[in-house]
Amino acid sequence: MTTTRFAPSPTGYIHVGNLRTALMNYLIARKAGGTFVLRIDDTDASRSKESYVDAIKADLEWLGLHWDKVERQSERLDLYSDAAEKLRVNGRFYEAFETPVELDLKRKKQLNMGKPPVYDRAALTLSEAEKDALRADRGTGVWRFKLDQQRIEWTDGILGDISIDAASVSDPVLIRQDGQVLYTIASVVDDMGMGVTDVVRGSDHVTNTATQIQIIEALGGTAPRFAHHSLLTGPQGEALSKRLGTLALRDLRESGVEPMALLSMMARLGSSDPIEVRNDMAALIEGFEVSRFGTAPTKFDAADLYPLTGRYLQSLPLETVADRIEALGVPSDKADAFWTVTRDNIETLKDLDAWWALCRDGADPVIEDEDREFVAQAMTMLPEAPFDADTWGAWTGAVKAATGRKGRGLFMPLRKALTGQAHGPDMGALLPLLQVVKAR
Repeated sequence: MTTTRFAPSPTGYIHVGNLRTALMNYLIARKAGGTFVLRIDDTDASRSKESYVDAIKADLEWLGLHWDKVERQSERLDLYSDAAEKLRVNGRFYEAFETPVELDLKRKKQLNMGKPPVYDRAALTLSEAEKDALRADRGTGVWRFKLDQQRIEWTDGILGDISIDAASVSDPVLIRQDGQVLYTIASVVDDMGMGVTDVVRGSDHVTNTATQIQIIEALGGTAPRFAHHSLLTGPQGEALSKRLGTLALRDLRESGVEPMALLSMMARLGSSDPIEVRNDMAALIEGFEVSRFGTAPTKFDAADLYPLTGRYLQSLPLETVADRIEALGVPSDKADAFWTVTRDNIETLKDLDAWWALCRDGADPVIEDEDREFVAQAMTMLPEAPFDADTWGAWTGAVKAATGRKGRGLFMPLRKALTGQAHGPDMGALLPLLQVVKAR
């Protein structure tokens, strides 16, 4: 059975970059009729907060990305310890004692000599007596995985055939000096134990994947299928990482972005398929193929989400937004007409507030000096409310006959006088909802 996972750290709010990873894994699982696991990476107790766990779940539920089960890495520490011991017994795990300053000096020396800045494995030459002396002086060291220095190869679901020389990679630290288990080994143990078959994540994890493949094999497991999607950039190709704090999903939700608009974009962005608004998750699942995504950096502009939200809203029947319209105070007998009139003129449901305020309270007229006499005359000809679907046509016809004005010179001054705006819904449909403030 296909099993995928999304493994966020509860150290902050998830953002659009996280969503891309979560959605791809979700769609793969659902298309295959498999299992989608939400795995909370909370091994860093000092930075993990329960409030962020709750926020992650709330964001995923808002989007409709419902998980089949939740796992907490903080509850699996014994499994990671068992795996570490197995690696020690097999001669694939060793303790190293260099300080950050010493490692930095080594890297600089290697770079000056034109060599890759790879850990030199000096710790492997230490005698037991030397290790004891270092522990007495510095405390416990870090634990590194000893890579087989050969090529690591796999066929990536997006990048194609990958081959990395393990000799060009430092032996990864899997356990820190303070005993904290790092993601690299925790993820491997979890993927093996949970039967994860497919892993989609960012292209910045490619080297990490190479080392994890060796760790999996050293523990007697079989590597899952990997696919590494491109990283998001800003609309001008600029690095997005510094801006992700402004693109947290909770902020997009509060701004009025609709879940299906966001999902429709993220399910196609960077692929060979056009971005089209879908009305339900089933359509996204059916059309998803991870192999259709490209390798080039993918441009993302949050501003594009609002027209997409508008197009999504235009397709909705009244019953899906009836509660929202009722909350505005729109009378039930006017709700259908109000939604029909306004839905083509909004980008988010928040825009309905202003339209109902216009209908309920009227508008401050906007009248150009050259139109003042014309508008004053026209307003004297406006019939008394209530208006109906024929009022606008009959009124403008009468004004045209009386003043000789026609086209834009006729309609635009009247629209601005009645609504205070130069653009908006069809006036014939809007006028029956409108409280007119007589132009002065």
